[in-house]
Amino acid sequence: MGLSRRSFLAAAAAAAATPAVSRTASASPLASPAGDVVGKITVGYQGWFACVGDGAPINSWWHWSQNAGQPPSPSNNVIKAWPDMREFSHGYRTAYNNLNNGQPANLFSSYDQQTVDTHFAWMHQYGCDTAALQRFNPNSPEGPTRDAMAAKVRSAAESHGVKFYIMYDVTGWTSMQSEIKADWTNKMKAHTASSAYAKQNGKPVVCIWGFGFSDGNHPWDAGTCMDVINWFKGQGCYVIGGVPREWRVGGAGTRTGFADTYHAFNMISPWMVGAIGNAAGSDDVYTTINVGDQADCNSHGIDYQPCVLPGDVSARQRAHGDFMWRQFYNMVRVGAQGIYISMFDEFGEGNQIAKTAPDGSWVPAGSGLWALDEDGTACSSDYYLRLTADGGRMLKRQLALTATRPTSPT
Repeated sequence: MGLSRRSFLAAAAAAAATPAVSRTASASPLASPAGDVVGKITVGYQGWFACVGDGAPINSWWHWSQNAGQPPSPSNNVIKAWPDMREFSHGYRTAYNNLNNGQPANLFSSYDQQTVDTHFAWMHQYGCDTAALQRFNPNSPEGPTRDAMAAKVRSAAESHGVKFYIMYDVTGWTSMQSEIKADWTNKMKAHTASSAYAKQNGKPVVCIWGFGFSDGNHPWDAGTCMDVINWFKGQGCYVIGGVPREWRVGGAGTRTGFADTYHAFNMISPWMVGAIGNAAGSDDVYTTINVGDQADCNSHGIDYQPCVLPGDVSARQRAHGDFMWRQFYNMVRVGAQGIYISMFDEFGEGNQIAKTAPDGSWVPAGSGLWALDEDGTACSSDYYLRLTADGGRMLKRQLALTATRPTSPT
């Protein structure tokens, strides 16, 4: 589908609540009260991994292989990290060598309800309040599988006490303006009847990711995008915008003339994957981007939901959690209304927080994939889930604002 988020660019015991500490930016008097996204940790959920033989309509190694008709292997690979498979009841045999500990190199299918239930159980356990289910062009070949995934996510969210909402990624969607409305009306709106569907300000939440990007896969002008935003608001929705990092300041990768369109959203969530790769980068963006973004959102009565990412394992960005924690610190001190984790299960970008191979014994022999201990610091497979739990506690003022990561890697 071309340029998109894919290529652009046991929880710790609850501590006693502490008094609110000073943040750089004060909350806007117009900011929304706490709901299912404001004051909460939201995780992006791809749910797009499939395997031949799993019963999915797409019937391929969807998002595991470059050639999805063949099982993944070192020469047919699109992932940057290996999942910890120990809690899944079923896996699918790949063409990788066995793991270095001798176990078979199996992968999960998101189409298995047990996979989705396991993921949502982790979300509940580790303080991930809300899942943003990614939805791409439903009229493409992946459409029937995406439709089924929405039902599976709904079931898991209801079972495990996690909220969810639909997040449309409009990348490469040629007839988006009309078809997104039809898809919501005819299919996705029905899921808002679920007790688990996220509400904010009493309204069902929907996110649209991709307005304002200047590449050819996001070709719409400001008026077209405004029409879609206002249509969803007319349907009674609280609308989040997944927008370019430079939505406010302008620059490479962004379109001009979109200020009014951005300000039509109820919440702004700028994309950060590919923009930073270390703690110093987070500090720079905090100063040059986040402080001004928060002030702009405050002045327009818009909620601000910046991204936090754990870092690409394959690029060795994680620094045993220090990179991710610096972002939590910066986003809480700027006064963000919510935080969006990019992403829960993005093994393709290597930015997943889901349980991951903790050391080299849990990756396939000869695969060239790094485990979480790539920098020499031992990390448990759930480390980035535990780190997310503490970041959520800091956002909710249950943990004092601190630049020092409170979570041990093991």
